[in-house]
Amino acid sequence: MSTTLFDAAGGTEGVSQIVEAFYRRIEADQFMRSIYPEDLEPGKAKLKLFFEQWLGGGPVYSQKFGHPRLRARHFPFVIGDRHAGLWLRYMREAWHECGVPAQVETVAFERLGPLARHMVNEGQDVPREPIGDAFMQ
Repeated sequence: MSTTLFDAAGGTEGVSQIVEAFYRRIEADQFMRSIYPEDLEPGKAKLKLFFEQWLGGGPVYSQKFGHPRLRARHFPFVIGDRHAGLWLRYMREAWHECGVPAQVETVAFERLGPLARHMVNEGQDVPREPIGDAFMQ
């Protein structure tokens, strides 16, 4: 691929559209919505910055929040296999809705699948207190 996944997914605007489409699905699913905080806006903003960086855009997420430490940041939320599966389903639907090219989606989801399953912590003895952000709140 001659461009980054970030560019191929539509850059900042494309990532924003994907995240908004994803969160519409989360809001419509009572099971999934129950593990998200009441105010979804901070999570949307962080996910947009994370995806921009993860897909090959600038390192703004890490500059603001430090190393992603995704698994540890998700410890306060009890995440089961069903949550991970639905997260992937809704994310894939969002990418489809936003018209991301199939080959770009394929490459991204080869990485997103293992990442989503890595977040599963249901039944595990993990700290449930938020770890906070390394640099900015």
